[in-house]
Amino acid sequence: MAPVLPAFAAGEERAASANIVVTLLGTGGPEPTAARFGPATLIQAGGLTLLFDAGRGATIRLYQLGISSGKGIDAVFLTHYHSDHVEGLPDLWMTGYMFGPFGSRSRPLRLWGPSDGKEPSGVARIAKGLAETFSDDTRIREADEHIAAIATEIEAHDFQPDHVVFDEAGVKVTAFTVDHGDLIKPSVGYRVDYGSRSVTLSGDTKFSENLIKFASGTDLLIHEVFAMSPQLAKLPQMKPVAAHHTSPEEAGTVFSRVRPKLAAYSHLVLLGVKPEDVLSRTSSAYQGPVVAGEDLMRFEVGDSVVMKNWNQELRKYPD
Repeated sequence: MAPVLPAFAAGEERAASANIVVTLLGTGGPEPTAARFGPATLIQAGGLTLLFDAGRGATIRLYQLGISSGKGIDAVFLTHYHSDHVEGLPDLWMTGYMFGPFGSRSRPLRLWGPSDGKEPSGVARIAKGLAETFSDDTRIREADEHIAAIATEIEAHDFQPDHVVFDEAGVKVTAFTVDHGDLIKPSVGYRVDYGSRSVTLSGDTKFSENLIKFASGTDLLIHEVFAMSPQLAKLPQMKPVAAHHTSPEEAGTVFSRVRPKLAAYSHLVLLGVKPEDVLSRTSSAYQGPVVAGEDLMRFEVGDSVVMKNWNQELRKYPD
């Protein structure tokens, strides 16, 4: 039996609504597992489709949803420059300029990332490095497949955090500094506001007062989490790793102070523990609504936050 291919929606069919739709494309960490792809979150609002981080497999998840990695993505935002947050970017970029409903980008890929104070900035170095690394691919496709040169370009935007870095079609994206460790700077989270709706992404961080400040009043808070078994916690090499992230108990404290309509975990790095263990540990500090995210889990942020799980057999969300 031939595989059922996703139906790709044309870009002009992306209708604006008053709500924000959030899809967790990848909820895992560095581990190369098919169960959880690398960190990537899709946010749709005001007729725009924005991607936050581009971990391993982001392009595959977009394909499953029938969203073009070329025409379908309006902007990409990076939280920081760790490999597990950017390693899906080459695939997204190159697949996006290839011909086909899954690609066919007709303009540069627009990429935002925090400034590291160097020239060129981190995001500009990524853009330049990709262009050099895959110059043979772009040269051949331009000549052989008549791909427009502009479609193979990356338009890099760097910024200083703690203010609005993107404002289009009524959608505002604010980047704010988080604490991923002394050597992992810059590192940011993002808040997306559209009308009266809002979503906040923690990025990779330890417990962060600045995150609590910028997340205040948000409807949906998506937060990273790191948890391991007591046996692994005894290993000295694990202590530096844990020190860069937020424990379930610390995240619970964040949730109790922000008080979102719904809190959701993504970028779950779980070593010898299960998602239900994380939720149990969170409840020691927070008794509000919280879920452990899964790949392709979707949230519609309106007067309330409605969660839907992807039906793999039907290849769609429930009505």
